Amino acid sequence: MKLQPNKGKSLTITVGKTIYERWPIKTHVITKDDDIVDIVKKYAIPHLQVGDMIFISERVVAITQGRSIPIADIKPSKLAYFLVKFVHKSPYGIGLASPWTMQLAFGEVGYIRILFATFVAALTKPFGIKGMFYRVAGRKIAAIDGPCDYTLPPYNKNATLAPKYPYEVAKNIKQAIGHGVVIIDANDLGVDILGHSNDIEGKKILAKVFKDNPLGQSSEQTPLCIVRKK
Repeated sequence: MKLQPNKGKSLTITVGKTIYERWPIKTHVITKDDDIVDIVKKYAIPHLQVGDMIFISERVVAITQGRSIPIADIKPSKLAYFLVKFVHKSPYGIGLASPWTMQLAFGEVGYIRILFATFVAALTKPFGIKGMFYRVAGRKIAAIDGPCDYTLPPYNKNATLAPKYPYEVAKNIKQAIGHGVVIIDANDLGVDILGHSNDIEGKKILAKVFKDNPLGQSSEQTPLCIVRKK
């Protein structure tokens, strides 16, 4: 299989004085019956070179953990329907702007924490302070993905939680393949490093390497990416 950049995405990016190549890897449609270590071995190992890192979409890790849930199986509360009225609607993803993802957020950290985060955000927003909701609610709440028309089926009808234990997952994969591993939540709004194998560059550098989201935001079906210093 020949690797190539996704449409509209650049192969390389310069961070500081270093040029990085980003080679996205296409896989089959991954489900909860797949093992993330086996996926990386099958699709990435044939292309790896000494010094390469593997970046993995947080969504696919969560899917293999059974944390992608059909919205038909989620029963939002009246509070969930109420709170989504105040969530910013982004063209790049649903986030908590649906009653299904909001209900999942309640399940992850509790009603009180979400309500407190909403209160803090409402107080600080008039002063131009952004992002306080997720600072209070927690980054794993920011990683919740909702159903979108442009998402690869069947996950266009699912809501997906952040993966559990992303640092442990990254370390397990690194032990299996011998390369540094990064689990990343990247979209066209920003980048969040959810876990890594602790033997690679700092989180700020890693985030900059993926700041233009080379994995894409639609149906590219490339949840893995080899990152190589040029």
